[in-house]
Amino acid sequence: MTELIHNTTIDTLLERRSIRKFSNEALSSEVIATLETVAQHAPSSQFLNDWSAIRVTDPDIKNQLAHIGGQPYIAQAPLLYVFVLDEHRNAAIARSKGVETGDDAFTLTSSYRYTQAQNDAVLALHAMETAAYSLGLGCVVLGSILNDAAALVDLLGLPEYTYPVLGLAIGKPDQEPALKPRMPRSMQFFENEYPSSDERLLSGLDTFDDEVRQYYDLRNTERPVDAFSDQIAVNAVDAAVLNKSVLPLAQRQGFRLDR
Repeated sequence: MTELIHNTTIDTLLERRSIRKFSNEALSSEVIATLETVAQHAPSSQFLNDWSAIRVTDPDIKNQLAHIGGQPYIAQAPLLYVFVLDEHRNAAIARSKGVETGDDAFTLTSSYRYTQAQNDAVLALHAMETAAYSLGLGCVVLGSILNDAAALVDLLGLPEYTYPVLGLAIGKPDQEPALKPRMPRSMQFFENEYPSSDERLLSGLDTFDDEVRQYYDLRNTERPVDAFSDQIAVNAVDAAVLNKSVLPLAQRQGFRLDR
């Protein structure tokens, strides 16, 4: 097995794990300014800067987010963000330059820009997350806040041409979860072409399933962790996924995802 190169940045990324229990210690304004500035230095498609982040400090809003996500620890995070794909600001800028934003010639509401803005928001979140870990903090990425995206939009007062992407909870860790196993590189990195058969593609799956079964998840210590392949099988037919359809709400927010 090839030895990895190590430095501070690489080790920070290799040791990344989700933290769901935080100490009550507040984070300084210097930490917050640093994390937010780092997020702004993430790549941005065409330099449109088409994302924003809501820093949530109101305890009532935190509690409502925890209710939407079904995760009480959301309300307990010392620092909490909701990252948003944001073409509202760019639309306002375009209008100030005389661009008509209400007709089909306005392209910032297209499927392409929606996807690119979503990518930019994720890149910014990941930059902030990595910076937080490098400062000795812990984080958890919150996809659960999209359980009721319409309620989230209303709760945060998100205007036309915006859509919530992910949340990020940050604080000083008050737990030490085990590192979650990672898929064999041979199942995710291919050379020159995609594997031509499922047999080649899944050649490391049995070993990975065994590693996942042995993983100790602090979220539910009484329940064994399902093998990765079993998790995939369940999610492949999970009816709840159908209830999270993006299209109707995205259209309500002004995006034309059919274009």
